[in-house]
Amino acid sequence: MTPALLVAHGSRDPRAAATTRALAGAVAALRPGAPVEVAFLDHAGPRVGDVLRSFDPEAPVAVVPLLLTAAYHGRVDLPAALAEARAAGFGSGAVLTDVLGPSGPLVPAALLAALRRRLRESGAELDALVLAAAGTRDPAALSTVDRVAAALGATIGVPCRAAYASAAAPTAGEAVRALPAAGAQRVAVAAYFLATGRLYRTAAGSALAAGAVSVAEPLGDAPELARLVVDRVASMTVRAPVGSRS
Repeated sequence: MTPALLVAHGSRDPRAAATTRALAGAVAALRPGAPVEVAFLDHAGPRVGDVLRSFDPEAPVAVVPLLLTAAYHGRVDLPAALAEARAAGFGSGAVLTDVLGPSGPLVPAALLAALRRRLRESGAELDALVLAAAGTRDPAALSTVDRVAAALGATIGVPCRAAYASAAAPTAGEAVRALPAAGAQRVAVAAYFLATGRLYRTAAGSALAAGAVSVAEPLGDAPELARLVVDRVASMTVRAPVGSRS
């Protein structure tokens, strides 16, 4: 079976790396006998090139970005890391898959199922939702979060608005305060985050201060998310790295 390298952004919070490794363990359980490794783009190690050195330099490796939008890290940082590895003579068989968030008009059903799971676990009754994300200045990535918010609200049957911890408006608190004006009484927050960290805590604190009835935990090692990673490996959807000859 094709080895998988799961690449997360990385965080100064050690719990984020632990969550990434827990997700890798869940993926490995679904793919017995196939190597599953992790790497990080920033703050934590190992880095992408270091892990690729451990694989057969010619063998195919599915490199899965553990990213929820195709923003700068997915479009620039990770392809650059793969190009650097290729230039150093290894990783020539690495194939970059799509990110975990939408890569087209459709939102992955497994992603929505994972978000619903975390909302159920939060235990709150709700009649409106905020989907809190990290934030970006990339308009295409922002539109991705909007699509996920719309799809999540539609599957649950309540209004859902996107909100951000940084770089874009509205904040989670602003989105929570806006929904009662549209008739909502119990606004809950879904977390469009893979792991905890400063931005997740910022969004959660803002939402709770504004009156949210609950804030869901990050997606982490949700079984549905592990299945989505496996699907990405299986499809080997190519987003050719810088320097690729494919």
